Amino acid sequence: MIKPTKNIKMNENKPDGSQTLACVFCRKNDDCPNKYGEKKTNEKWNLTVHYYCLLMSSGIWQRGKEEEGVYGFLIEDIRKEVNRASKLKCCVCKKTGASIGCVAPRCKRSYHFPCGLQRECIFQFTGNFASFCWNHRPVQIVTPNNYRDSLPCTICLEFIEPIPTYSILRSPCCKNAWFHRDCLQVQAINAGVFFFRCTICNNSDIFQKEMLRMGIHIPEKDASWELEENAYQELLQHYEHCDVRRCRCKEGRDYNAPNSKWEIKRCQCCGSSGTHLACSSLRSWEQNWECLECRGILYNSGSFQKSKKHTLPSTNNVAINDCLLEESSPKLPRQSPGAQGKDLLRQGSKFRRDISTIIVELGFQIIKKSKRLYINKADIWNSALDGFRNQKFNPSYTIEVAYVNENDNFGREHPGSKHEFLSLLMQHLENSAVFEGSLSKNLSLNSQALKENLYYEAGKMLAISLVHGGPSPGFFSKTLFNCLVYGPENTEPILDDVSDFDVAQIIIRINTATNVADLNSVMNEYYNYFELIGCLRLITSLSDKYILAKDILVYHVIKRVQAPFESFKQGLKTLGVLEKIETYPEAFYGIFCHKPENLSAKILSDLFTGHTLPDAQALGFWNSYLQAVEDGKTAITMEDILIFATGCKSIPPAGFKPTPSIECLHVDFPVGNKCNNCLALPITNTYKEFQEKMDFSIRNTLRLEKEESSHYIEH
Repeated sequence: MIKPTKNIKMNENKPDGSQTLACVFCRKNDDCPNKYGEKKTNEKWNLTVHYYCLLMSSGIWQRGKEEEGVYGFLIEDIRKEVNRASKLKCCVCKKTGASIGCVAPRCKRSYHFPCGLQRECIFQFTGNFASFCWNHRPVQIVTPNNYRDSLPCTICLEFIEPIPTYSILRSPCCKNAWFHRDCLQVQAINAGVFFFRCTICNNSDIFQKEMLRMGIHIPEKDASWELEENAYQELLQHYEHCDVRRCRCKEGRDYNAPNSKWEIKRCQCCGSSGTHLACSSLRSWEQNWECLECRGILYNSGSFQKSKKHTLPSTNNVAINDCLLEESSPKLPRQSPGAQGKDLLRQGSKFRRDISTIIVELGFQIIKKSKRLYINKADIWNSALDGFRNQKFNPSYTIEVAYVNENDNFGREHPGSKHEFLSLLMQHLENSAVFEGSLSKNLSLNSQALKENLYYEAGKMLAISLVHGGPSPGFFSKTLFNCLVYGPENTEPILDDVSDFDVAQIIIRINTATNVADLNSVMNEYYNYFELIGCLRLITSLSDKYILAKDILVYHVIKRVQAPFESFKQGLKTLGVLEKIETYPEAFYGIFCHKPENLSAKILSDLFTGHTLPDAQALGFWNSYLQAVEDGKTAITMEDILIFATGCKSIPPAGFKPTPSIECLHVDFPVGNKCNNCLALPITNTYKEFQEKMDFSIRNTLRLEKEESSHYIEH
């Protein structure tokens, strides 16, 4: 069953005498927080539980507050779960009370938490708190041939065989970093969610996601060293000492008088040396200063000479193209992601560019000649296809949008918002038949779409949307993005890329095979499938399973969709978008593989300009309303406000054109002009009246638009 989100913060109040009491779930009196979680006893009801035993039980969820019951689990719910588990026999120890079940479909294994640990089950302390038995647990796919020698665990430094097993895990971000599971778990408990990260590269997001998938519990708490009172207090002290050879201050080298010539300025590079402003002839505190050691390093590295070559010209004498357009970069040669990443670092800041600047530059291709697209919101995909396939359509023309309705007998047209049209088109594209997957999507294999050349059109639409100021895609998988940038031959797909449940189960069975006989059994069972995809191979050792699993992944995720990929890639070349992606992968990765940041009151307040507002009170109401929406005091969301005014639910990478604005009018209700990105606010006497009118208008306008486009949403 799906559980509501559980608050997994640890309760520090631990009653005395709990060490001798047995947990009502596993019936063990062990008190080992690293293995079973904190042990807690409710003396009133004479009930003792291990935190992990309670948390992972399949038939219970947290319905109370943290201080209620045990960790927020109500006593009556715990008793019901104990009663349910009493009817289930553990498949490990054969005793009753097995409250935890494997979540894999059709798997009926149940077990106690300690028994599950003994048989190397995986317990995921995130999401729905899933549990996997030893046959269905998630695995890490690594080709063992790359690691012939033993490598040290990067935590305890004890040498281990670099082959992923239950006890040995590899970092997802640093391929030469390996760990003991026990070492990782102890480190996670000590570091907490805010400090648990890869010991090599300090990555936290990717690292934590993978460790949670592999069953490492990362508690929501401060690191243990952060709980020490006044720890590292000395790091908060500023360096205040003049280190120049001849200090001219009569009060001494440690004298510091802010806002005067005797204020101490620290070295901008190391921060561990200082000077009085007057002692180094600095005119103001803002002027940069480096100590002798850092200055020598900078000179030897050539940084000073390089900086002289990039002196900015006067903006008065340079045209806009000279300011914003750099000399076209040669296309990077095709190479592996790792090699290209090193080359990017060697090239320096040239390749670390802001995505908005790159898209603005692409936008310089757009000419003033316009092309009107007639769009039916109820069938946005086909009407967009008709417009883009029109012989007179040119991607470089300025796009104008006119909304039409096929049910309108008079054939009337209504001016439409380009931003809204592109936003709706990208939403449809994300959920179309050319992509597959839930959140992170890959290309699908759809024979009808291939026959109608829809993969090419999808790439073309995406390119046009970006250049013409549309929203970012945000739904690409990392694998699909890497295929575009580095080539399919240099990309390694992962199990998460497989959306076909049956194929995923085959790969899981291969990865979890414990001997050659099990592996051959899988080969025999799916012989026809392996023959069809060209992955039949002679199994001679257990390590062959890694190669077999990799072959299936490569076929299913990459080779199977080779024709759609090439077609999609050709479409993405429209307006030079693909070339820019290959040149600046770091910049484009953020908008292709991640959704835009959540909107806030400050973001919207800064986004909408209102310098000519005559009514200061209305402006105050507007800012108060934004804060109320952010605080959840109204049913309206930040996205609703942006859609109401611009037609977009997020800010495009290149920003809006024209810039969103607000104005105050003597109107009964607010009005959103999506063509001009303008929001007209009503002038009211009280804030309550202002909020009611804003809520009513935005809510009902969006509801009506949704009903009108119901056909589009269903498809």
